[in-house]
Amino acid sequence: MSFPRRKFLTAAAVLLATALSHSAFAADVAGIRFDDTATVGGQALKLNGAGVRTKIVFKVYALGLYLPEKKTAVADVLATQGARRIQIVSMRDLTSDEFGDAFMKGLNSNTDQAERTRFLPQTKTFGEMFASLSGLKKGDVLLVDWVPGTGTVCTLNGRKIGETVPDVAFYNAILRIWLGENPADNSLKGKLLGGH
Repeated sequence: MSFPRRKFLTAAAVLLATALSHSAFAADVAGIRFDDTATVGGQALKLNGAGVRTKIVFKVYALGLYLPEKKTAVADVLATQGARRIQIVSMRDLTSDEFGDAFMKGLNSNTDQAERTRFLPQTKTFGEMFASLSGLKKGDVLLVDWVPGTGTVCTLNGRKIGETVPDVAFYNAILRIWLGENPADNSLKGKLLGGH
């Protein structure tokens, strides 16, 4: 009787180890899976944190932040050298106007007048990108990548959209939509910085 029990316990231990190893390689946020790693511009990145953007009681999108090394302070995230990624997974249908307006509101809330003036050409490029989309459908995946030597590259469901924006300061301004002094969602900010 002990032999089958030992086999059973060994099998159970293997299954548990397998389950734990798989969970260590992904984060589940409200049913949306974020891989623990990503590759941007040939550089391996780690999931720094992920959470859900809620508005009133509605879940709008899930967002994951990928960095070369884990960071818990905003200043350290913004000073990060190398590639970075923002992954947005829409949890509801959004028109391009809704998404573009939210982007502009977040950008304006976390930049001063001098920055807004400086970023006018880049902001115009992003505005044109939003205008070219019909919107985001539930389940759509938008990647906003910083690729050193190239710039900010956006892809929607694996297809490049918009023009590349070469200014790293503008990418940091985008990050501040969620990590700035007036983030889109305070709870999400904490989660992106590695909180639970």
